[in-house]
Amino acid sequence: MSSLSKTAISMLDLVPVRTGGTVAEALKQSTELAQHVERLGFTRFWLAEHHNMDGIASSATALLIGHIADKTSRIRVGSGGVMLPNHPPLVVAENFGTLAALYPGRIDLGLGRAPGADQATMRALRRDRLGNGDDFPEQVAELRALLAPAQPGQRLVATPGAGSDIPVWLLGSSLYSAQLAAHLGLPYAFASHFAPRFLFDAIRIYREMFRPSAVLDKPYVMVGAPVIAAPTDEEAKFLATSSQQKILALMRGQSLKLQPPVNDMDERWDPAEQHSVEAFLGVAVVGGPERIQSGLSDLVERTQADELMLVTDIYDPALRLRSCDIVASVCKD
Repeated sequence: MSSLSKTAISMLDLVPVRTGGTVAEALKQSTELAQHVERLGFTRFWLAEHHNMDGIASSATALLIGHIADKTSRIRVGSGGVMLPNHPPLVVAENFGTLAALYPGRIDLGLGRAPGADQATMRALRRDRLGNGDDFPEQVAELRALLAPAQPGQRLVATPGAGSDIPVWLLGSSLYSAQLAAHLGLPYAFASHFAPRFLFDAIRIYREMFRPSAVLDKPYVMVGAPVIAAPTDEEAKFLATSSQQKILALMRGQSLKLQPPVNDMDERWDPAEQHSVEAFLGVAVVGGPERIQSGLSDLVERTQADELMLVTDIYDPALRLRSCDIVASVCKD
């Protein structure tokens, strides 16, 4: 049995809003995607918190997790992640405690340290709490204490939340969260789907520094990867231009609504922009079934990942579902 066939496969969705589409359509398509990958046997369906971005409709992350969990039956649903500096730990504990009570054994809580927004939006979210995330370890500790069973005489109790036993993950795109996850003995997810630069250093540090805990007795690594699968390499490369346009728009400060694919990206970017977009998508796997299988297998071999978290930005929702079909098929071989 190959390493890929033994690796858990999951999906991260930012609920992309298409050019010419609506938020309502994006939410419906996200729900259908979750139902589809559940049928395919994916392990998790996570949603990411972003704000003030016209092409991303996953800002009310906990609310959307509840909706997706209600429309599915088995797949784990969670945050990839909740940006903890934006929220009081008590509110996060109560929100996810409620979700865990409604959908027991199916809710994950992935925590990030980045704002997931621009500076003005960050100020609007945090109001009187305008720090830069330097107290992230203290926030994580406070949140985990609120999710633990309440102790006699404890004055602040999250209801729901206390004793909910929600799996907590730390997410990161640098070395900081790798060290914290290792110190706390928590599972670790690296955001290589958009920031692959420190992937290998981060997972090496996490594994080397890992301390067994009541949560894990050994490290558990999840690796993010953009994946665009199609029947042929040529079609997949064509479909991937939607994702490339989205990253280019992010770098230029333009609308992030998902654009239809184009035949030639050279008409849209200069060489420096092309280099930056390709670096952003450095671990992307794009192609037909054979290339998808070899690319994902290579990523698993190089990282020894326990789980892959796939991001698939394809303009046509039906072709996004087809991409997941291809991935599921090659991962079982």
